[in-house]
Amino acid sequence: MNPVFSLDFKKETLSEAELLKLNLMWKRCAARIIKSTTLAGSGHPGGSLSSLHFLLMLYASHNITPAIAQSEQRDRIIISHGHISPGVYSVLAEYGFLDEELMITEFRMAGSNFAGHVETGVLGVEWGSGNLGQGLSIGCGSALAAKIKNLSYHTIVCMGDGEQQKGQISEARRFAVKYELDHLVGLIDLNHLQIGGDTRKIMPQNIANNYLSDGWNVIEVTDGNNFEQIYQAFRKVSQKKVDNLKHPTVILANTVMGYGVPLMIDGSSFHGKSADYEQALECFSQIGSTQEKNELDRLIKKRKNHKPKPSQHNLSILPYPKNIEIGKPIEYSIDEKTDCRTGYGNALKSLAELNNKNGIQIIGISCDLEDSVKMGGFHKVSPDGFFECGIQEHHAASLSGQLSREGLVTFFSTFAMFGCAEVYNQQRLNDINGSNIKLVCTHTGVDVGEDGPTHQSIDYIALIGSLFHFSLFFPADANQTDRIIRYIATHHGNHAVFMGRSKLPTISHENEKNVFYNADYQFVPGKADIIREGKNGYIITFGYMVSVALSVVKNLKERHGISIGVVNMASLKPLDEKIIIECAKSGAIFTLEDHNVHTGLGTLTASVLAENRLNPVFYKLGMKDYNSSGKPSDLYQRMGLDTETITQTILNSL
Repeated sequence: MNPVFSLDFKKETLSEAELLKLNLMWKRCAARIIKSTTLAGSGHPGGSLSSLHFLLMLYASHNITPAIAQSEQRDRIIISHGHISPGVYSVLAEYGFLDEELMITEFRMAGSNFAGHVETGVLGVEWGSGNLGQGLSIGCGSALAAKIKNLSYHTIVCMGDGEQQKGQISEARRFAVKYELDHLVGLIDLNHLQIGGDTRKIMPQNIANNYLSDGWNVIEVTDGNNFEQIYQAFRKVSQKKVDNLKHPTVILANTVMGYGVPLMIDGSSFHGKSADYEQALECFSQIGSTQEKNELDRLIKKRKNHKPKPSQHNLSILPYPKNIEIGKPIEYSIDEKTDCRTGYGNALKSLAELNNKNGIQIIGISCDLEDSVKMGGFHKVSPDGFFECGIQEHHAASLSGQLSREGLVTFFSTFAMFGCAEVYNQQRLNDINGSNIKLVCTHTGVDVGEDGPTHQSIDYIALIGSLFHFSLFFPADANQTDRIIRYIATHHGNHAVFMGRSKLPTISHENEKNVFYNADYQFVPGKADIIREGKNGYIITFGYMVSVALSVVKNLKERHGISIGVVNMASLKPLDEKIIIECAKSGAIFTLEDHNVHTGLGTLTASVLAENRLNPVFYKLGMKDYNSSGKPSDLYQRMGLDTETITQTILNSL
């Protein structure tokens, strides 16, 4: 418990001394909220004040202190509605997690840890939230990690009532009940206001019934700005006085926006607006802090010349496992035609057999596509490490991000359209929060064929490539897939691996008798492979198109006597810029991809050429528009990506 002030729920009611202590703490925190937002000239004081009572109670009653803020045993307090950062930081200052004056001075200042939405650079903040509706999925990740590791900590997710309109919350609710996350508690600030006004008018919903219908225990608090009532709600959870002990619980706290400061109890006016100087003085008077004017003047002056120190982010992340066994690579023979999906599934199964025998270290997350993404083998050998999320990709993406931050090797697999385009925002927040996801997406490009353009993912390089801490790999055959999967399992970081649906020939050396990616091959990010040497130019490509390129260069050599080489750029991020520069010396470069030609490998290659002032013959071949439903071979032909058309394009260019 917290040494500053702690409660253990053994007593039936709070004592007068405890109530006095809490009210004094509230007054100090309320003053910090007003000062920090007024100094910054922006922020969300209204919701911070409505949440303040339960925030103070949370940190008083749960196992989280500055001394154990990075301990695996700590309770997790996750703030989903991160705009209440002034309230969160004020309470953390009260409990000794941070420097009060630094927080007030630096709030919302460039380069500061104390951002407008809570961020993990601040000790005590578990998750940096921005977009609403993702916090409950993050809470599921922490609560599930506790069950997997057999730990007893609790996870509490604080949410606003407006964000309950988000669909991802319903996804998380169902998942939490399915996997009996009984140590997960939701806490909703029902102040009935959002930016546009009354939540009940903007989008009516019955929050209590929504949770009840999904199987949650529901505790309603009539006055969420009353310490005694909040105490009783937490006490009920602590003593397990709920209907279903195996299910999670949500506390619905009815509060008042801007509580305790009459000036701010005015609809949603101060939901996202700070008080000006004169209004701040009035607010101090209303909360009974009449000595704050001189302090405010001093801090205003200090802020003008203050420069924040560099941030130290992600203090809550657990170490990445160092003892993952890589195992013996599987080699697919030269006459074996196999899809990369099968190579992935077999490698993942092998990793589970090696690492999940004496406790789960590797996790598999699926969204109703277990067979299609070839996770069945993993599921069979490690049923306790496999989690089926159903058709709930937004939740699955956030869940995977938090599981990876809890020190588990987390593979999230689905179709590329769902794991990338559909959940881009979730992956972006994962990246900002320092996740370590192993994102494996199948069914890329028009190789998906008959499913049509809605399922033909041709934008993943641009999307995932724009996330600063994601690498991006695309293997050319099952052998290279095997090595890449074993690599990402044993290396820290967000790694995205993409692959098509079709079976591919095993890549060979030029004699077509020896496997190129044999047992001695080791995958190295940022290193491309020259599959064929060329004197008159090179095709730079990846994935399915490597096989197409090989047929093109064979055609050019045998029928036209032209020597064109093939480079497999399996690592798209980081990119092998050196090999592009070397290829440019041959006089011609052709990029070939089953991807949007304007945002993929061709554009990346063009940037390298331009930055190095190189001017070879250069031609980009790829998808120039959405395609249609049909056989992949027919769809490639429609876009000029069949062997004969590519051959003619190269001849014309040369």
